[in-house]
Amino acid sequence: MIGFWDYTVTLTYISFASATIGIFCAMSGHLQWAVFFLAFSGFCDMFDGKIARTKKNRTQEEKSFGIQIDSLCDIVCFGVLPIIICYKTGMRHIYSIAILILYGLAGLIRLAYFNVIEEKRQNGTDEARQYYQGLPITSMAMVLPVLFVISPVFQNGDVFRIVLHVVVALVGILFITDFKFKKPTTFEIFMLVVAIAAAVLILLFVERGFWQIFSMRHR
Repeated sequence: MIGFWDYTVTLTYISFASATIGIFCAMSGHLQWAVFFLAFSGFCDMFDGKIARTKKNRTQEEKSFGIQIDSLCDIVCFGVLPIIICYKTGMRHIYSIAILILYGLAGLIRLAYFNVIEEKRQNGTDEARQYYQGLPITSMAMVLPVLFVISPVFQNGDVFRIVLHVVVALVGILFITDFKFKKPTTFEIFMLVVAIAAAVLILLFVERGFWQIFSMRHR
C-alpha cells in the first residue's frame, strides 16, 4: 500500500474520522453532536505534533508526509465541517455564503502557505515551533463550541446569527493576517482542553432543549 504507516499519524486519522462523523451529524440536523466532533478533532490536533516528534528516526519523506496529511486533514476538520455547521445554523443568505467562502478559502491559503514554510523549517531543525504565524485554523474548534454554548445570551436566533457572521468573517481574516501568535504551553493546552470539554458537555446536555428547538427551526 502507498503511504507511510506508523503511529505518528494515528491521531490525525482519528481527527479526520471525527470530522466526517461531525459532517454527517450536521447534515442530519444534530448540530450539538456536530460541534462535539469538531471539538474532539481539535483535541486530537493539539497532540498529534507532540506524538509525531517522539519518533526520532523519521525520514525526510515521513516528515513531509506528516506535514501534508495534517494540513489535508485540517481543511476537512476545521474548514469544511465548520462551514457546514454554520450553514445548517442559518448562514444561508448570499452574503452568508460569501463569508463562508472567504473563511474556507482563507483556511486553504493558510494551510498551503504553512506547508511550504513548515517543510523548509523542518529541513533546518527538529525543534517545535514557538509561534504561529497568523491565527491557526484549529482555533475554530474552540471558537465555535464556546460561541454556541453562550448562544442563549443573545436572546433570539437572529442576534446569534449576526454574531456568528461577524465571528466567522473575523476568524477567516485572521487566518491570513501576518502576526505572531505564541503557541500555548503544555499546561495551557491542558487548561484549554478542560475548558472546551466543559463547554461541549454544557452544549450536549444542559442546552439540549435549546438546540433541539434551534435546529428544528433552521433545517
